[in-house]
Amino acid sequence: MNMPTIRNILLIQTASIGDVILVTPIMERLHEALPDCNIDLLVRKGHESLFVNHPFLHQLLVWDKKNQKHRNLLRLLIAIRKSHYDAVITVQRFASSGLLTAFSGARHRVGFTKNPLSFAFSRRVKHLIGKGEHQPHEVERNLTLIEWIVGKTSGTPRLYPSPADYAHTSALKQKQYVCIAPASLWFTKQFPENQWIGFLQQVPPEMNVYMLGAPSDLPLCERILKAAGHANSINLAGKLSLLESAALMRDATMNFVNDSAPMHLCSAVNARQTVIYCSTVPAFGFGPLSDDAVVVETDENLRCRPCGLHGYQTCPQKHFKCAITINQNKLLNRI
Repeated sequence: MNMPTIRNILLIQTASIGDVILVTPIMERLHEALPDCNIDLLVRKGHESLFVNHPFLHQLLVWDKKNQKHRNLLRLLIAIRKSHYDAVITVQRFASSGLLTAFSGARHRVGFTKNPLSFAFSRRVKHLIGKGEHQPHEVERNLTLIEWIVGKTSGTPRLYPSPADYAHTSALKQKQYVCIAPASLWFTKQFPENQWIGFLQQVPPEMNVYMLGAPSDLPLCERILKAAGHANSINLAGKLSLLESAALMRDATMNFVNDSAPMHLCSAVNARQTVIYCSTVPAFGFGPLSDDAVVVETDENLRCRPCGLHGYQTCPQKHFKCAITINQNKLLNRI
């Protein structure tokens, strides 16, 4: 196909960590098709550590959304216009990213039709998501944004932990271990605390167990470890960077995660994973992409499930059966 002349591209995704990781296949395919093109990426503050020393990233732009959010957005818009991008592609479906794209000054302004400012884009793509059995993965949906450059393509997420990241975690890999990331931003996407405790009590005592998460997850991990009393468990929540966590997860015997960011970290380094789905379902298109990945769900046919795309802070039906009825043996069989 005849590819347009493009020398510099800006990708925009300022949503959650998992959403940002799912943008990386676009970077891979763009670099493959346009090896001399400068690829820039805009993320929200706090997620920039994912892309330290990324081999295909020319420049990382960061939006501080917590302090002077709108002023910082205006500063970004001014900087984007001064950069004279040939193409600006927003993977996000929010007005803020639409604003940056629509007024970027780029010849090619690309995004999904669900973006409220998509009427000002030069190219618009449908974002299809539903509850059916054969929904495309979010990676597939994202890659449709660059079909006009690279044609129809496929890919998987990829991150690049450095040799220092692997060295920092090497001492933890002296014997077999599993990683557990018990938390989620959404309560109804999180395997219940007592379920984690019951599972951990059945993990062989000779196996090392590493609890992973953000600094805010440290108390949860500590409660689980204290209640379970597993002999060889260490709470690493808040003690590793995102790339160090990925480096540790890559070589684990198994990683046990929710439908949340750690699942995507595993996919990005092709780590073995067992993913617990509570209120959400894989059919939404955000599931695991590792070669060795298994989804664990309730066996009950619940009319209320799924209750939402992102989950809730409490169960709308007050029973949380989608989580409490999950058989722990499904997890134990993956060790």
